[in-house]
Formats: sequence, C-alpha cells, structure tokens
Amino acid sequence: MLEVKNLNAYYGRSHILQGVNLEIQEGEIVSLLGRNGVGRSTTCKAIMGLVVPQGTVKYQGEDIAGLPAHAIAHKGIGYVPEDRWIFPALTVLQNLQLGQKNAKQKGRWSFEDMYEMFPILYERSNLRAGLLSGGEQQMLTMCRTLMGDPDLVMIDEPTEGLAPNNVALVKNLISEIAARKISVLLVEQKLTIALKIANRLYVMGHGQIVFEGTPQEFQDNPEVRKEWLEV
Repeated sequence: MLEVKNLNAYYGRSHILQGVNLEIQEGEIVSLLGRNGVGRSTTCKAIMGLVVPQGTVKYQGEDIAGLPAHAIAHKGIGYVPEDRWIFPALTVLQNLQLGQKNAKQKGRWSFEDMYEMFPILYERSNLRAGLLSGGEQQMLTMCRTLMGDPDLVMIDEPTEGLAPNNVALVKNLISEIAARKISVLLVEQKLTIALKIANRLYVMGHGQIVFEGTPQEFQDNPEVRKEWLEV
C-alpha cells in the first residue's frame, strides 16, 4: 500500500531524514519507534507533503512525493499530528463535519461511531473545541481524520499526555481502525502499546531506520532497545 524508498528531508541545512526506507501493507499496523528528535514526526510530514521530500513515496502504486498535502489527503491518507490541529472557535461537531471529504457520501465512519467510542465528544458536541482538555482535543483530532475515510492513517504520539483511561480508549480505537482494513503508521513512545498492537515495527536513529522486524524479533534483540530507545 505504502512504499517509501531513500526518503530524505531537510530543515534548512539540517539533514533530518537520511535515506529512510519503509513499507506498510493493507490493514497492517506498523509502529515507528525512536527517541525524540530522530525524525519520526518528520517522516510522517514528508509522506504527507508537509515537509519537502526527496526520494520515492509510492501510495497504491503511485508516486506522491512532492504533492501538496490536500491532494495526498484526497488520495486516501489521513494524518493525526502530535500537536492536535483543531479549529478552536468551531464546535466539536463542526470540527468533525470538516473532516468529511464528501458529506453526501457514506464512508466507513459515522458521527455515531465517533460518539460511541468517545462519549465525551458527544457530551461536548456543541462546545467550542478550544475549550476541550488536551486529551479531548487529541480524541477530536483522531476522529476528524477518520471522518475523511482514509485507507491509511498516520498517527503521531496519540497517547502523549493522556490519562490512563484515555490511553486505553485510543489503543482500542487503533485496533478498530485496523479491523476495518485501514492501514496504520503509529508513532508512539509507549512500548507496551506499540508492541502489543503492531504487526511490524521500525526503529529510527539519527534519521535512518536502524531496525525492522516483528514485535517478537524486537524483544529478542535487547541491544536494539538499549542502544536506540533507552535514555
């Protein structure tokens, strides 16, 4: 579904991504692990067209590298950023409505699905999104992305700063996303979540992929965890 080859990206003169290679199959959850600052978020942004990419980004067989973000979104890739992009002056419901590509076309997700998974959003549906807590804004960002009915969704640090009960809700949502045959690229710090729900994982270090394998293969290589993940 997604094939990334020799992906490079820069911030000014800083060479952030240095030949990243990864792939995601249909319905697969892939975790992207690594310390802060190694390029995980930049990888998502380069795929999404929010950072200028150099290299090949093939989605459904088509090279999308360099396309604008809105064009990539319309091709079926969703992106949930770490910094919770919401429209604070609009209500929760209006934010969800903005996520729809076509309000007349029924997708895999409905408002009822969102409210069933996150009842707090139903309770806050007529409240301005800017008044939500950080955790509630994160839930809203994820739900708004799903309302666009993507076939692949990249989720950046979805449990960052969330209370334990909300972490469990997010974990269940990611599992439900995959159950609906939607592929997931998950950037996550919590190893317990990443290892439990991922089919495969990549570890990044210094802008490169330094390990690729299954959760079990990762656990069988403690030196990878020690060198590239532990502080």
